[in-house]
Amino acid sequence: MPEMIDYCTKNKVPMDFISTHSYGVKQGFLDEFGNSGTVLSKDSMAVSGDVLNTRKQISNSSLPNLELHYTEWSSSYTPADPIHDSYHEASYLLEKIKQVGNAANSMSYWTFTDIFEEAGPRFTPFHGGFGLLTIQGINKSAFYSYMFMNKLGKTELTNIDTRSWACKNDHGGVQLLLWDFTNTHPGDSVNNQVYYAKNQPAKSKGKVRVRISHVRAGKYTLEMYKTGYRVNDPYTSYLDVGSPKQLNRQQVEELKKQNDGSPVTTEIIEVKANEFFSKELDIRENDVFLLNLIRL
Repeated sequence: MPEMIDYCTKNKVPMDFISTHSYGVKQGFLDEFGNSGTVLSKDSMAVSGDVLNTRKQISNSSLPNLELHYTEWSSSYTPADPIHDSYHEASYLLEKIKQVGNAANSMSYWTFTDIFEEAGPRFTPFHGGFGLLTIQGINKSAFYSYMFMNKLGKTELTNIDTRSWACKNDHGGVQLLLWDFTNTHPGDSVNNQVYYAKNQPAKSKGKVRVRISHVRAGKYTLEMYKTGYRVNDPYTSYLDVGSPKQLNRQQVEELKKQNDGSPVTTEIIEVKANEFFSKELDIRENDVFLLNLIRL
């Protein structure tokens, strides 16, 4: 088994995989309180470019079959960055995972909840923490991207679109997860801590037309899930109530209820023999949709 140097202990340790991390902001280093400010990179391959380059280096090395695990990644390296709370994060993480493809064996989002005490515990809701959930257990928009991915069937369908996955399951169901990613950040003129701390309405991106061939004829329940501006977007709901430093129990439950991840529409449809399943959607900047066809 190959070895690597543990630079903390200067000891040699066995290695049959590489573990690393990556973030999508520029400027600064450790900034646990967000005082220095971060800026979301305009590089369209931020994070994913690091992963692809690491895989390339492994492939060209004497150990080309090493596993690659990104055990820590996100849009920002500080637990005081409101982009983590924003609806923009949902489409950002899908964009990066899609770009990475199979270059990494795993991509572990940093982290599951805002209960993160490396720089001391946080006591306020929506403080820009790393988590998919707030310290009160409110699902952020990014949580729903993972929830939607988890609903995809195990068989991926042929699909040349760069911002969607089409899958099927063993029960005859078909799923399509699609999104728009638009980096609306104005650039170096403003920090994330200012830009994403404000209400940021999403602009229309027009229509998206879905067409899936070879769907088995029959009746289906069509569930449509969504996250985006003011849809499964608890951070904007939090801004609406004045961004209080503390939420009472009623406010917490209301935010959860307003943003619970339920289907935004449910209908019964029929797919006829030798016809496409088709659907047209209005899409805005950074909207995420999951279409779930459940065979009846």
